[in-house]
Amino acid sequence: MITFYNEYFNIIIFLFISLTIVFVLLSLSYLVSPKKINVEKLSAYECGFEPFDESKKSFDIQFYIVGVLFLIFDLEIAYLFPWAVNLNSIGIFGFWTMIMFYFLINIGFIYEWQRGALDWSFNYYEGPIIQQTDTW
Repeated sequence: MITFYNEYFNIIIFLFISLTIVFVLLSLSYLVSPKKINVEKLSAYECGFEPFDESKKSFDIQFYIVGVLFLIFDLEIAYLFPWAVNLNSIGIFGFWTMIMFYFLINIGFIYEWQRGALDWSFNYYEGPIIQQTDTW
């Protein structure tokens, strides 16, 4: 039982030292930093400009769609690494389960691609935006 604790002793020491460093640095930054309240510091910040409208303005749907697509394909990659590492131990059932998972994810990707979700010049309300050029 003593050897069990000896194995984790280095981790506990590392955790204690790192938490002590964090606490000391945060305390020093709080004590040393100037605390001058200014109107500009308390105002809303929008890319260096004064805010144009109120903050409860709705965003374009494209931002939400790209965010959801990122989450979906980020999770796909997160599932890919453990599957690839344990491929020898999961057997043929695990292999075909993951192939089916990737097949379904790719069907969704192809659907979103065809709908134009990956194209920034696509307007969901009016269709694709076509650049008009003068041809003489």
